[in-house]
Amino acid sequence: MAVAAIAFAAKYSPTSSTTPPDSASSSFGDDVAFLRAHTNVILLTDATGTAQIAIAPAWQGRVMTSTVDRNSGRGFGWINRELIDSRQLALHINAFGGEDRIWLGPEGGQFSIFFAKGMPFDYAHWFVPEALDTRPFELLGQSRNRALFRAAFALTNYSGTRFLVTVKREVRLLDAKEAWDDLGLRSLDHVALVAYESKNTLTNAGKSPWRKETGLLSIWVLGMFAPSPGATIVVPIKPGPESQLGTKVTSNYFGVIPSERLKVTERTVFLRGDGKFRSKIGINPQRSLGKLGSYDADHRVLTIVQFDQPARATDYVNSLWEIQQDPYGGDAANAYDDGPAAPGAKPLGPFFEMESSSPAGMLSPGDSVEHTHRTIHLTGPENELDSVARAILGVPLAEIRAAVSGG
Repeated sequence: MAVAAIAFAAKYSPTSSTTPPDSASSSFGDDVAFLRAHTNVILLTDATGTAQIAIAPAWQGRVMTSTVDRNSGRGFGWINRELIDSRQLALHINAFGGEDRIWLGPEGGQFSIFFAKGMPFDYAHWFVPEALDTRPFELLGQSRNRALFRAAFALTNYSGTRFLVTVKREVRLLDAKEAWDDLGLRSLDHVALVAYESKNTLTNAGKSPWRKETGLLSIWVLGMFAPSPGATIVVPIKPGPESQLGTKVTSNYFGVIPSERLKVTERTVFLRGDGKFRSKIGINPQRSLGKLGSYDADHRVLTIVQFDQPARATDYVNSLWEIQQDPYGGDAANAYDDGPAAPGAKPLGPFFEMESSSPAGMLSPGDSVEHTHRTIHLTGPENELDSVARAILGVPLAEIRAAVSGG
C-alpha cells in the first residue's frame, strides 16, 4: 500500500485544483480539466466529435465520465473530487468514481477476495484488492473510438486459494446509429445520446484449474453516477413464480430497505438513487433480462445499461457478506445507492451504481471468460425519452417518477 500511495501522489500536479463547486452539475470540460490536473486522461469520440468519454488508465482503464455535447455538455459520471484532490489513499476503497470500472467477484462469503481468511464480514475488515483499486492498467493501444488495456496480478480468497489472473479490457465508443441499433429502436430527432461499452476478459494465468470447491472468480462491472432527489434506478425482471425463478430481488445486503425507497412489482424493481441511504439490490440470472436503467427527472437523463448474460448460465458468485450455503447462487445484476454506513458516518460518495456480472469462471489454465457491459445516456424532451423507457425498461417515465417518493 505504501508503494501505491507514493505512485498515486506522484500523479498529482503541483498547481492548484480545478475543482468546480458542484461536481454533480459540472460540464464534461470541467471534468476533463480536473482529471488532467491529477492523472493521464484518454478521450474517445464518435465520428462527429460530439459524443465523448474520458478514460483514466491509472485507475484500471475506467470510464470516468461522458457527454453528448463536447466540452459544454453535462458530465454524466460521478467523480470523487474530494478524494482525488486529497493526494491521499483511503484505507478500504479508493472510490475515485467513474461510469464503468472493472472489479472481480465474489465480494463476500467463503470465496471472497475482499475479506482476509477468518476475518468478520463487516466494513472494518472489508478491503478492495489493490489490483482493482489503485494499480494502473497497461495501455496497449488506442484509436479515435477505442482503447485497450491489460493487467496481470495474483489474488487470494477467504479460503486461501491463490489465483494468477490476466485481465484485458477494451473500451469502445459507439456511433449513434450503432447505439440505436443496440437499443432496437429508430433514432429520435430531438434525443442526444452517448454510448460506449467495455469488453472485459478474465484469463486463468496459473497452472491449476479453478474449481468450484475452492472458489471461482467472475467479472464485475460497476458504474458510478451522480445522485439526485429525482433519480430512480429501474430494473426490469422476468415475471413468474418464486418456486421456479427464485426471489424477485435480493435486498438484504446491508439490512432492510424502507418501502419508500424500494418498490417491487411483478415485472419491475425500483430503487431510489438519491445517495442518502446505503442500500443494495441484486437480481438473480433467472430473473435478470440483461438490462437495467435509471431516470434522473431533475436533469432529464435516461440511462440504459445492457450486458452479456449467457442463456443457460446459472452459476454466479454470491457476494453476500456471510458464510454461504449456496456460493454460486449470486446475482447477474446489482444496483446500489450510497449513504452513511452507520448513523453520523460519512458516505463514500454519495453516488448510485448500476452493475453487472459474468457467470463464475470454472477455467482451466489458459481459458478465459468474457463480459461486455454497455452504457447509453439519452437526454431530450420527456415525451421522446418516455418512448425509450417504455420500449427498453417496460415502464413510462411517469411510473418511474412515482415509484419511490422524494426525499
